[in-house]
Amino acid sequence: MPVEFRADLHIHTCLSPCSELFMTPGRIVEKAASLGINILAVCDHNSVEQVEVTAHIGGKKGIRVIPGMEINSSEEVHVLGFFGDMADAFSMQKVVYENLQPGENDEDAFGMQVLVNEEEEVLGFNKRLLIGATSLSVNRIVELIHSFNGLAVASHIDREGFGIIGQLGFIPEGVKFDALEISCMTTMDEAHARFGLYRNIPWITSSDAHRLEDIGRRTTGFVMEHATFDEMRLALKGEDNRTIIF
Repeated sequence: MPVEFRADLHIHTCLSPCSELFMTPGRIVEKAASLGINILAVCDHNSVEQVEVTAHIGGKKGIRVIPGMEINSSEEVHVLGFFGDMADAFSMQKVVYENLQPGENDEDAFGMQVLVNEEEEVLGFNKRLLIGATSLSVNRIVELIHSFNGLAVASHIDREGFGIIGQLGFIPEGVKFDALEISCMTTMDEAHARFGLYRNIPWITSSDAHRLEDIGRRTTGFVMEHATFDEMRLALKGEDNRTIIF
């Protein structure tokens, strides 16, 4: 029988330059566990390099960690990509890295991009310009995510900055998003009033946490048999008695 799992599907680690350094995998999982969150997705900017360690720690706490990435398009639109396994996530990362803006991260301007292990020991620093846009269009990013068996979600569509509606004014018909994300800044009633035109696409809501205290400030309920990626796909489609609730 399907049961409800609480999911926060947009969390940044210390690998994202705009995130606090306290956002280590271990602390993220501990915070999520304390809030009763069953599923979380690590979605650092243009990289999945901090997902595996988070997933390993999450497994010990009974939390499913979905491989994810927040990709910045050439139009400066953020798109969340979720993947069923690390192989597909790394395949997407390879394409993203090949299409990142040239140059190295400026830590003074943007912040550090830190890679850590389970013990919070620093393994190194990603020097790529992860905060920047790729040369990939929104439509191409969505196509690539799907080609690697992933789910493509438009990030925080209610935000002016980096939201697809704020950047483009609308969601192009040819872009096949699997869901749209509403940020914690907008109530569901407000979202229905503003974005009712797009209710034919499933909606989720999540924290977009860059600080520990932000984790879980918004979650989505997934009514499913198990906390798996394949079940999440069914829930977004509303198939086999799987569904999503806010």
